[in-house]
Amino acid sequence: MILARVVGTVVATRKDPRLESAKLLVARAMDPHGKPEGNYLVAIDTVDAGVGERVLIVSGSSARLAAGLKDSPVDAAIVGIVDTVDVAAGD
Repeated sequence: MILARVVGTVVATRKDPRLESAKLLVARAMDPHGKPEGNYLVAIDTVDAGVGERVLIVSGSSARLAAGLKDSPVDAAIVGIVDTVDVAAGD
């Protein structure tokens, strides 16, 4: 799983028919303290997340197992909205 922050949206007027009603969001991975790290990615939203929210993303074959995405051309899916992240002292 990837901890990330949603930073934008993607609008595609033409896309694969299996993605017709899907909301696509741009997210950037972050460390547990909220510091951005890594690249941006586009993920299909399965939990009605919004810009600015911290989310959990699954990728690869796990993304296709998310709700209603079987056999869809998806490589990343937002599967949770994060309320809090607690990190042990010293980490």
